[in-house]
Amino acid sequence: MNLSSYIDHTILKPDCNTQDIQRICEEAMTHNFAAVCIPPFYVSLAANILENSPVKVATVIGFPLGYNTTPAKVEEVKRAIDEGADEVDAVINLCAVKNSNWNYVANDIESIVTATHLKGKKVKIILETGLLTSEEIKKVCELCVKSGADFVKTSTGFSGTGATIEAVNLMRETVGKKAKIKASGGIRTPEDAQRFVEAGASRLGTSSGPKLVG
Repeated sequence: MNLSSYIDHTILKPDCNTQDIQRICEEAMTHNFAAVCIPPFYVSLAANILENSPVKVATVIGFPLGYNTTPAKVEEVKRAIDEGADEVDAVINLCAVKNSNWNYVANDIESIVTATHLKGKKVKIILETGLLTSEEIKKVCELCVKSGADFVKTSTGFSGTGATIEAVNLMRETVGKKAKIKASGGIRTPEDAQRFVEAGASRLGTSSGPKLVG
C-alpha cells in the first residue's frame, strides 16, 4: 500500500521552531504527502515553502482543548486561510458535549464549517474520541455530517488516548460516505497506518511520516 497520499505530516509541539517547519515541509515534498499540519503561527512560512508544491498546508483551530468561544474559532479560521492554509483541523467544544448542550455543539461546528467553506477550503472536525462515549461520538459525527464537514478526525494527540480502530470503525459506520475520516494520535508504524486505512481512514495525522513510508 502506498501510504504517502494519506499522510498529514504533523508537528504541533508548543516549542517547535522555524527549522522544524522547514524540515517537515521538505520531507512532505520529498515523500509526496497529502499535507503538513503545523501551528497557526507558521502558516505563512509553510505556505511560502510549499508554494509550488501539491502538498497542502493544514493548521489547527481551537487547539488542543476546544473550549475557545465559537467567534474566536471563526476568527482563527479566517486568519489561517488568509495566511495560506488550505485545510483547518478544528476541535469541538468538549465541555458542551459533556453537558449534552447539543445546540451549542451544532452551532459551533456549523460556524466553523461555514467560515471554512466560504473561503473554498476544507475542514476537519476533531472529536477527541478518547474522552467521549460511543453515543457522544455518534452524535457528534451526525452533527458533522449535517454541517457538511469534509472530515471527522479522531484526536488531537494531546488529550486522552489517540486514534483507535474501534473509534474509526464507529465513525465510519456513522458518517458512511458523507464525510471522510482522519485518524490521528499514536500512529507510528507502517502496520498501524495500514490498519487505520483498512478501517476507513482517508488521512493519517502523524509525526512519523517518513518512517511509515521509508
